[in-house]
Amino acid sequence: MNRVILIGNLTRDPELRYTPDGTPVASFTIAINRPFTNQQGEKQADFIPVVVWRKAAKSCSEYLTKGSQVAVDGRLQIRSYEDKDGIRRKVAEVIAWRVEFLQRLKGRAPAESIEEDIENKIDRVPLDEEKEEKEEKEERGENEGAIPFGEEKAGLED
Repeated sequence: MNRVILIGNLTRDPELRYTPDGTPVASFTIAINRPFTNQQGEKQADFIPVVVWRKAAKSCSEYLTKGSQVAVDGRLQIRSYEDKDGIRRKVAEVIAWRVEFLQRLKGRAPAESIEEDIENKIDRVPLDEEKEEKEEKEERGENEGAIPFGEEKAGLED
């Protein structure tokens, strides 16, 4: 089994690119604080590169920004490449099939989480009642400062 679940904050805005056949791919790095301090009493962090494909890549690029907190569910991939000097290098990265937005975003997300897997799951579309209820709350000014997709932390309580 190869599965990785991480929660962290983006160290920079996602970078969106397209493959030669037009498939969107986004990459970003998340910082995850270690639960302990070093000998000098300082907290340390791990910086994990993440790659997201297709519709999820476009959504991450549109709604996430530096500092955004996300939960990433995917698999660990180790790949090697040759750098510009001809030196063989290895890189470890998480290939995400699901990214959940855990805090305020730069835009409004259409779903609680952005999922991408082999079967290309369709993002959750809000029901008409949810849309109406949200619009009514916005008219009353009750949604100021709220997470765009609801009160819960994007389904992490499951």
